[in-house]
Amino acid sequence: MLASTALVCLMVPGLALFYGGMVAAKSVLNMIMMTFGSVALVGCIWVVYGFSASFGDSIGGAGILGDITEYFGMSGVMKDDPKAVIPLSVFAAFQALFAALTAALICGAISDRIKFGAWMTFTGIWVTLVYLPVAHWVFAFDGKGVVGGWIVNKLGAIDFAGGTAVHINSGAAALAVILVLGKRIGWKKDGGAERPHNLPLVMLGAGLLWFGWFGFNGGSALTSSNAASVVVLNTFTATCSAMLGWLVVEKLRDGHATSLGAASGAIAGLVAITPSCGAVSPLGALLLGAIGGAVCALAVGLKYRLGYDDSLDVVGIHLVGGITGTLLVGVLATSGAPNGVDGLLYGGGLGLLGKQAVGAFAVLAYSFGVTWLIAKALDRTMGLRVRPEVEEGGVDVHLHAESAYDLAHPPVAEPEPAAAVTAG
Repeated sequence: MLASTALVCLMVPGLALFYGGMVAAKSVLNMIMMTFGSVALVGCIWVVYGFSASFGDSIGGAGILGDITEYFGMSGVMKDDPKAVIPLSVFAAFQALFAALTAALICGAISDRIKFGAWMTFTGIWVTLVYLPVAHWVFAFDGKGVVGGWIVNKLGAIDFAGGTAVHINSGAAALAVILVLGKRIGWKKDGGAERPHNLPLVMLGAGLLWFGWFGFNGGSALTSSNAASVVVLNTFTATCSAMLGWLVVEKLRDGHATSLGAASGAIAGLVAITPSCGAVSPLGALLLGAIGGAVCALAVGLKYRLGYDDSLDVVGIHLVGGITGTLLVGVLATSGAPNGVDGLLYGGGLGLLGKQAVGAFAVLAYSFGVTWLIAKALDRTMGLRVRPEVEEGGVDVHLHAESAYDLAHPPVAEPEPAAAVTAG
């Protein structure tokens, strides 16, 4: 679990580079700052009351929110329990990164046009009102006299590592903020505002995310076991097939396969397999990944038809990929996998599919609705959007007084040593 926590932590720079490479050069530092800034803020909130709200005993036994006072300030977390499978402290650190990364995912949808202070304020409120309750619904299991969340316990839906709590949650929130914030200046399908400035950076970020995702999914088994091993195998398998699925769609639709498509397809596969990695066989993961990659490749084009400016395709990949992977559990799950449940194709009937749908769309509706209210309230009070001249001039310089690339002052060539000149 300590190793898995470290792997998930590497996803923070992975996400920052993945997002940073996809924006314009004048916005890359702002994107990296929004990623790291949200992680820092959520980490502090997690220690004070976030962990307790997510994993404390459910208030009133309703499965809606954990008792904020139970672990307030991480009280009781440091106590050594010889009967525990893992120390509570490492579980708290592991889950802290889930919360931080979920919030950070949202910033990719709103690049180039939101105030940094407004983003940080939004992050703190959003984690408190949206992520913490949803994490309790999905991740807090009943046990030892403790009542957990309603989705995992009362409904009985399967979400091994966060297809609902992380990806549907962040994707629905991203869509809500986009609708409040509006489009970038000059936004259009072939416009420069959407052109990635550094594709090798995108590929590097995707590779780091893929690497860290083994800790994200594998660590969710909470033990070094056969179950964790199957999860890691399924995670790798689905990512490979999703990349190919995306590239096939891209080739058929656009006439070429791109590096951006390969990176995006890999992330789509990782998103889709997250809820289902403990429920399907490796062959099932292969099929699930291919479907997830193809569906997400088609979904990212919806923003042009529907007219919402999802800068880095958070909605198309995380919302759509999360829904796809969550629903396919009800179809492709096999009792031979660690979760031990059969889906529709293995004779399990429609029951599991129905539970998966209820869980997925309950999270979608709650996240979208509450996030829209948060964004609208902040826009009416402190204002979310930067001034037009700041957006056009570049948020890096105006908001952070820095530039990622010192293009105005190229390096000066060093003069040759006198001895070399004489010898010549």
